[in-house]
Amino acid sequence: MKKLRYKYHTRPLRAKWWNYGNNAAYFITICTKNRVHFFGEIEDGVMRLSNVGVIANILWYEIPHHSTFVKLGAFVVMPNHVHGILSTWTKESQHKKKYLSLPYE
Repeated sequence: MKKLRYKYHTRPLRAKWWNYGNNAAYFITICTKNRVHFFGEIEDGVMRLSNVGVIANILWYEIPHHSTFVKLGAFVVMPNHVHGILSTWTKESQHKKKYLSLPYE
C-alpha cells in the first residue's frame, strides 16, 4: 500500500489569500484525461456533442438544483474540456468562514 500512498493526492488548488465564502464568480475548466475527445467533435466549425457531451451539458444546468446559492454563467462543451462560470451568491456573504461549505441535498 505504501507505493500507492500519494498516487491520487494532489496539492490543494485553493489560494491561501482568498476567502471562498465571499460572493464571487469563478471561471472553471475541466479537462479529460490525456485530452481524449470524450465530449464530441468539431465538424464544419460546429461542435457535435457525443452522448457523454450531452450528459456534461445537462449536468451543468442541474447544478442550481443541488446548490441553491450558485448562479450559472456562460458554459461551453468542447471536444476534450468544458469551460464555465459559476457565481456564488448568498444574502449574507460567508466572510467569517474560511471555506464555502456546499450543502448536500
